[in-house]
Amino acid sequence: MSIQFASTVAASTRAIDAGVALDLAATLRALADPLRLRMLSLIASDPRGEACVVDLAELAEVSQPTVSHHLKVLREAGVLRSERRGTWVWYSVEPGLQPAVVSLLEGFAPAAARPGGASPEPLGDVDEALEQLASSLAERFPTVSADAVTSIVRESYAALAKPARTTGRLVPRTERFAAQRLTDLTRDRRAHRPQVLFVCVANAGRSQLAAALVEHRSGGSVVARSAGSSPAAELHPEVRGLIEHLGPEIAERAFPKPITDDAVRAADVVITMGCGDVCPIIPGVRYDDWAIGDPALASPEGVVAIHDDIAARVDRLLAELTETVTTTTTTT
Repeated sequence: MSIQFASTVAASTRAIDAGVALDLAATLRALADPLRLRMLSLIASDPRGEACVVDLAELAEVSQPTVSHHLKVLREAGVLRSERRGTWVWYSVEPGLQPAVVSLLEGFAPAAARPGGASPEPLGDVDEALEQLASSLAERFPTVSADAVTSIVRESYAALAKPARTTGRLVPRTERFAAQRLTDLTRDRRAHRPQVLFVCVANAGRSQLAAALVEHRSGGSVVARSAGSSPAAELHPEVRGLIEHLGPEIAERAFPKPITDDAVRAADVVITMGCGDVCPIIPGVRYDDWAIGDPALASPEGVVAIHDDIAARVDRLLAELTETVTTTTTTT
């Protein structure tokens, strides 16, 4: 009986505090409305860091009092703050809640909205295939020790296998991912070919689309990488379709991958897309953040708008990088 009591006490200490649970439940109730969640996502993803009440009213065909009611609920829950400037009221996420909102919209929401699939297949014994792959890559990258190549191959396989639902493409994807990592590890910066790394949470949408557009529009003059802080199993179907239009080779290289230190170190520019502070800070690397909506949560029309937004940003980025390369080449 005493053992049972001790177990109960230990279990209760691991649970969230009752008062904290009460406050959290109130906040979650305030968020538990589709229109409020859409309002929150619009505000959080706006490049200005805020949105006008007029912007929010366009999300649904409801009356202005209804919009005001939903915004009041979010404001009273402590999620939003408001500021009147002139005729209009502007809303922004409470600064202290910004990381929590990002986690909700960029991490939990896509996972919860993703339709359930079959359980992952057993990974099976792939030692022989990985050994052959490591041997082949060691010949391609002679400046890296064979042990290091083997380690990178096995780490790459394990990272890709974690979210995978099937094993059919794991080994070929491991070859591409490991080769990419080794290329980044041995990158010669004197080649004057800029390299950009796009990072989001799932690496299944906007970061993949941005990297594909850079590769396609630069004609290979700029190296594009993408990665995720918590990679998904596959690309978002709408994004997959957009990338396939850019060419089969680009589409073949597009699959979710985790972020690595080597990718960050090899990049000249790291662009984050709602993934928070997941990137290691490397001296000499330029960091930018693009506030762009998540295709996994957008309507088909929204996905097209996201594509156009990314394409315009990519064009501006390529113009900057081309000018930098030209200047560097001229001065050297």
